[in-house]
Amino acid sequence: MTSQRDLDMVNLRLILVSGKTQDFTFSPNDSATDIAKHVFDNWPAGWEEEQVSSPSILRLIFQGRFLHGNVTLGALKLPPGRTTVMHLVARETLPEPNSHGQRNREKTTESNCCLLL
Repeated sequence: MTSQRDLDMVNLRLILVSGKTQDFTFSPNDSATDIAKHVFDNWPAGWEEEQVSSPSILRLIFQGRFLHGNVTLGALKLPPGRTTVMHLVARETLPEPNSHGQRNREKTTESNCCLLL
């Protein structure tokens, strides 16, 4: 029997660079840092070759963007009770939160028009 608590949980299918996957269940209040620590502490049996030395280098990628540590699943508006796919990678540092968007904004301020007479 499925309880209300189960329906409120977010199912994540994490994919490694190697293509290996594993499903986990989290609360909408869990942050990217919480998820990385949980995965590190409960490293799946089939992922031995990809084992990392610390949870602090595990990074989540969702819809092409790195999730910074304090971002919660609830803030992403993930559908509870459904499975959402994210990539899990080992990376020491992350790009600045708005660096990609800032580059795009900077590009739009340039003028590349020409006048044909």
